[in-house]
Amino acid sequence: MKAEDNQETGLKEKTETGKLKLIPIYVMGKRYQVPHALTIMKALEYAGYRFIRGCGCRGGICGACATVYRKPGDYHLYVGLACQTVVEPDMYLTQIPFYPANRAHYDFAQLTVEPEEIFKLYPEVFRCIACNSCTKACPMDIPMMDVISAVKQGAIARAAGLSFSCIQCGLCVSRCMGELPQYHIAQLARRIHGSKLIPRAPHLTAAMTAAKDEKCQKMLGGLMKSDIRQLITSYNSREIEPEMAADDWTPANCDYL
Repeated sequence: MKAEDNQETGLKEKTETGKLKLIPIYVMGKRYQVPHALTIMKALEYAGYRFIRGCGCRGGICGACATVYRKPGDYHLYVGLACQTVVEPDMYLTQIPFYPANRAHYDFAQLTVEPEEIFKLYPEVFRCIACNSCTKACPMDIPMMDVISAVKQGAIARAAGLSFSCIQCGLCVSRCMGELPQYHIAQLARRIHGSKLIPRAPHLTAAMTAAKDEKCQKMLGGLMKSDIRQLITSYNSREIEPEMAADDWTPANCDYL
């Protein structure tokens, strides 16, 4: 079904009730009438578009629905996520599910924790002029300019912490006058921090060691040979940790712990 055909039917059915306030928006240059309180994503569906991919989680934390738009009478170019941004009358919008940004190629296993590693891979980090446009564009309210500043200072842990909520939407890149790939730089900082700077958790190391034990391998082998009915039975009969369990709670059967 074409988008305009679907919308034509919807409008005829719903405007007669007088319950919806419809406003005009322009999608890829084409005009549609949509309810005023919808997000861009829902407005697109109302207009008849069907999402095949790139619709993400619809909750504003996946970064797959980046949108560029303009408002009437305003020369500014705005960016946002379609799942968060509410439509406005006569807004012009277009979808950019992926924003092009150069990403460095590297063998992560060979990287060290030295800040110079990031500098060599992303020398453009020093083109940052601290205009803060990247921060203003971020739908997750990440202080991206501070992230880049931390990277330049060699404070990888701080950069990783500040950018923890990054969803890799790339909207920061779309506004950067220095043409930095901020979200790729921040991702590398988080990878180095998580893999090479944070001390290994003792309980995780113990669990990994136990998983290689003969008894665990035998149990896993048995599960892999089970048919779907046996797996469903085992899953449904498993012991589940209570919602209000004590910190030292352990299951009754600890054979594989």
